[in-house]
Amino acid sequence: VQLQASGGGLVQAGGSVRLSCAASGLTFNRYTWGWFRQAPGKEREFVAGISWSGITWHGSRVTISRDDAKNTVYLQMNSLKPEDTAVYYCAMRDSVLSRLPSDYDHWGQGTLVTVSS
Repeated sequence: VQLQASGGGLVQAGGSVRLSCAASGLTFNRYTWGWFRQAPGKEREFVAGISWSGITWHGSRVTISRDDAKNTVYLQMNSLKPEDTAVYYCAMRDSVLSRLPSDYDHWGQGTLVTVSS
């Protein structure tokens, strides 16, 4: 199983970014997918998730979606703030949605989002 996250970069406050997570080596639509982030000196935290059945959990400035034909999960973030600066990780698990990083089995390498003020 391989997860490849991409789409990070430098964004101005108030802007938007869409992150992608391309998966290979598995039957994509059977799994639950999560996006997490980790800022320097902080613990990894849940950002959004989408279950195999399409149930989503996310905050007000965030949207998660997936394209089963492309084996890709997306994270759209809007109205970005400097405190959104972090490395963003995608992850998958073979069970229901969870906000706990420890519940996820496979992780991508992370993509850095830096929001400038």
